[in-house]
Order: sequence, then C-alpha cells, then structure tokens
Amino acid sequence: MERLSKIYSTVSHGLEAQLVEVEVDVGAGIPSLTIVGLPDKAVEESKERVRLALKNSGFDFPQKKIVVNLAPASIKKEGPAYDLPIAIGILVASGLIDEVKIQKTIFMGELSLGGQIKVTKAIVQAASLAKAKKFKLVIPAGNLQEASLVSDIAIYAPKNLKEIYLAITSGKSVFEISKKHGLEYSQDFADYDFANIVGQSQAKRALEIAASGGHNILLSGSPGGGKTLLSKSIVSILPQLTEPEMLEVTKIYSVAGLLSEKLPFVQTRPFRSPHHTTSAVAVIGGGTYPKPGEVSLAHKGVLFLDEFPEFPRMVLEALRQPLEDCVVTISRAQGSIIYPADFILIAAQNPCPCGYLGDEKHECTCSSSQIVAYKKRISGPLLDRIDLHLQVEKIPLKSLKSKKKEESSLAVRGRVSAARAIQLNRSKNILAKLKLNSALSKSDLEKISILNAECEIMLEQAVDKLDLSMRSYLKIKRIARTIADLESSSEVQVSHIVEALQYRSK
Repeated sequence: MERLSKIYSTVSHGLEAQLVEVEVDVGAGIPSLTIVGLPDKAVEESKERVRLALKNSGFDFPQKKIVVNLAPASIKKEGPAYDLPIAIGILVASGLIDEVKIQKTIFMGELSLGGQIKVTKAIVQAASLAKAKKFKLVIPAGNLQEASLVSDIAIYAPKNLKEIYLAITSGKSVFEISKKHGLEYSQDFADYDFANIVGQSQAKRALEIAASGGHNILLSGSPGGGKTLLSKSIVSILPQLTEPEMLEVTKIYSVAGLLSEKLPFVQTRPFRSPHHTTSAVAVIGGGTYPKPGEVSLAHKGVLFLDEFPEFPRMVLEALRQPLEDCVVTISRAQGSIIYPADFILIAAQNPCPCGYLGDEKHECTCSSSQIVAYKKRISGPLLDRIDLHLQVEKIPLKSLKSKKKEESSLAVRGRVSAARAIQLNRSKNILAKLKLNSALSKSDLEKISILNAECEIMLEQAVDKLDLSMRSYLKIKRIARTIADLESSSEVQVSHIVEALQYRSK
C-alpha cells in the first residue's frame, strides 16, 4: 500500500528554530531510501541508522522505494536530529502508526543502531518554537532538562524507538507539561574570590566598575603582577543570570552543541578564555554551517583575551563590531545570521615583548623598534572601544605576607547587583528599555546623565588636553554614571568625572 506521511521537526537559523516538514513517501519501485531537501552528510548517513534502528526495534523495514523530503528545501539541514522524525514517518507511511495521533508534534533525536534515542543539540530552540506554535515535543530523555527551561509545553522524552511506538499506539497520553525551572547559582568561586587577592585595590575597584556597568577593560603590566588572577576573579562579583538571560545563553550553547546531560543548561555567567592562536572563525563565529564563536559563547558573561597583542590582527579588528553593537553578523551566500555578543571584554597585555618595560627590578631587553611594533599590533580604534585602561603594578613580598583581611567577592557582588538594579530601573522608566550604562547611546546619556556646569567644564578641558575622541568622551560619561550608581548618587559629581578620567588618560 502506497502512503504519504508528514512529520514535523525543526531547523535552527541563528538562535531561532523553524518548522521542518519531514514528508515520507513509501511506494512502488526499486527498494531504496532517498533523502532530499538540502541534507548534509550527517543527514544522508541517517539512511543506515534509521534502517537498522527500525530492524533492531522489531519492525520490518519496507522493501519499497522510500523518498524523504525535508521542507523547506531552500534551507540546509545538518546533524543527526532528523533520524527520529524520519523513522516515525516511515512507521506512519507503513500503516503502523496513526498519523492523527501525532498531529502538531515536533520530533527530534539521533538514533543508535539499536533504536536508542541519543542526545541532540538545539533542543531549547525547538522547545521555544513548540510553545509559540502550540505544538507537542518529542525529544531524547537526555535533553529533558534542557527543554524544561521553556515552561508550559507538552513534552515526551522516551529512551528508545520501541517506547515511542508503544506509547502512541496505547492511546494514553504520555506528554507532561513542563514547569518553570528554578534558577541556581552553584558555581564555586573559592579559588577566585576577591578575598584571596592581596592589595591591588585600584585594580579591584576598576573590575567592580566594569562589572557594574558592563564596561570593557584593558589590564597592562609586567609578568607576575596578577593580571590573569584579577581577570578570572571578575566572574565572582557578577550578578547571577536572570531567567531570560539563562534561556538566551543556553540557546547559544545548545546550537553550538556544547550542552550535555551533565550540563543541560547554562546556570552561571560564561567565562571564555581562548588562546591567542585561536582562529578568527573560532573567535567571531562562522564556518560552512555557521556556528557561534567565542564572542557569542561569552554572551552575558566575560571574554578574557590574555596576551592581547599576540592575537592575529584579523581577530582583533573583527572584535570591533561586537564591541560596538553587542551582536556579530555572519554573512554567507545563503544569507546572514546574527548572533548576540553582549559581553565584558577583559584584555591583558605586557608593556613590551619581554614584559619588563618600566619595571624597577628587571631591565627591558627590547629595542625601541620592537616596542613600537609591539604596541602597534593593537590599533587605535580598537583601544578606543575599551572603556577602562589600567596599569597593574606588582605587589611587594611584604604586602603579600600581610594579615590584612581583604573584602570578599560576596560583598562586592552586592554593590554590583545594586548598581545594576539602579541602571535597569532607570533605563526602563526613562528609555522604556533595559540597558546597562555601557550600552547607552549619546541620546540616551542626554536623557539619563545630565551633567552640571562644573562637570561639563572639567570634561571639556580633559577632552581638549588629552585629545580624546568623541567615543572616549561618551565612554567617560558612561563610566562616571556607573561610579555614581555604585555610590547610589542620583547625579554625577566632579569626583566621579575625575575617577573616570584616570581610566582613559592612556
């Protein structure tokens, strides 16, 4: 008997999912299984996985001509997640499953040769689509926690193909409505607590400002000064992810294939630290099938670039768009994909190739031409996009042995959270948008941060004396506004401008 069935699945485009109709036709002809609709190699290979999964689950594979169409055919399909919908489509077309019982249901999952359903990626996107379209969702059991980030959808997470068949044919509903997932903040920051950092009060103050307003920061200094430790410690003072942020970050990690049963969703703010030999595609994103890069994986978290001048010029210059727009656009012949890239950049660099320029106890062995060439690796426009510039000095051994108790990250995080709450409430009331100070435009600043005459005069004199660009001028106003928020001050004072200027003088 010749039959045509239609099963639903999804395809990811950026961070969003789109419905895919998996049409399966079982008809007369030479026994074969053909898949059309722009499948990649992994989808093509599903022929044998599906055939053996059905056979080893106790079903007879139809000895007929089977054609599978993945529509819309204009979008490339990748990955093994179409194994399950193809197998279900064959069972429906063979008359073993009533198609009426699985209407408006999305199927996703990779099949093993024994019929087990294995974990796949982009599940949270499929769950969001299922909620928007009011569809049911059938996914691997290992992806259940990830899908549960999206509440109020009907989910069924079987372990194998036979289990699905028995559930559908039994006539009993096996779908459960997902509930809102509770937020957690379980990451251990003991090794990177501010209480463990002796001295460096100015550096810790700069990191507090950066964390509060979402500002980028450049740490310069000789080796051993603590730049790396300071950079890694910033995650311990960042507020926990909100529920919308957790969902957005999890979508990025899901489409990148970085989630697993042990890490079903992202609970804490990301901290990404790519090596300086990392390629531009890995940092920015891209590839034949575009994937998010490090700038997107650091979304709502921190991107730490150690040995900043050692990164290839192409990588550094490619950072301009995400630093300015908080998104990265990847263009290919088939179209463009936009990934979010709203992160705090922390860059660390030595003053020269040997690292000891200006060091009191070590003599610099670099020639003047080497020093100039080293500094030229980072362009002026890129440096201009970094809000805070800080010189990190070495701590004397005497200070390291000090018994003075340092302030903990928990205490600093409290101030950071309070400052962020002030910013978000103010921007919501005045701009009708949630924005941290680092994201305020010129027009936003004119509404939110009106300076008094004394502050304006001081700022104008500083811009003229230091020959600052308009971008630097705006960044000083943003930093000053963040400093004022940390002090719960409704207006920006001269002292706030003075402190903000010291981070831009270089």
